Order: sequence, then C-alpha cells, then structure tokens
Amino acid sequence: MRKDTDGRRTAARASLNRLIAQGSELYRRELHLPRLLPIGHDTANPTGEQLYVIVQRLNHALRRERQKARSGHWTYDLNRHIALLQAYRAELRALGKMRIRPPSSAPAGPRRL
Repeated sequence: MRKDTDGRRTAARASLNRLIAQGSELYRRELHLPRLLPIGHDTANPTGEQLYVIVQRLNHALRRERQKARSGHWTYDLNRHIALLQAYRAELRALGKMRIRPPSSAPAGPRRL
C-alpha cells in the first residue's frame, strides 16, 4: 500500500510540474504580473534592473505564499501559488536571456519589501 501512495505522489508532482512549465511558457507579463504584484512602473519593456527587482519581488511573494501553506493559514491560495511559480520561472528565463547580473547596490539575498 505504501508503494501505491508513493506512485500517486510522484504522478501528482509530475503533473504539477508540467502545469507550471506550460503556464510559464504562456505567461504574458503585461497581463499576468499586475494581478500578482503591485507594480508601479510600465511592465511592457522593463530595464534590466527593473526585471531584477520583479524577480526579487516574485521570490519574496513565493516565500510568503509557502509560509501560508505550511502554517495552514486561511488566506493560502493554491492557484495564486501556482501563478506565482509560473511568473517567477518566466521572469527568471527573461532575466537569463538578458544576461543581467544583480546590480552592485542590490543585497546578496532576496530583498524584503
């Protein structure tokens, strides 16, 4: 019976990973990002530094969402968590394509807002 549970867990994890990968491919910054984060600047063509800040803010939002999930908080939303992961992966990919390095004034780890 334990083996069956592990198989289901593995299948569920694989399915979720496919969902996140497909969603990150379909991600459109102008449409999806304002629904996830309060962004004060134009998101159509961000500069390298703005893109880095977007990635940091998404990372922070993901950490908050994970904390809510682990604590069983009533405001946890699985759909938001998935959307944040999709956006984060898409923005990381965009950052990698731009070959942007973190700004010299940026902290070493994720920024707290």
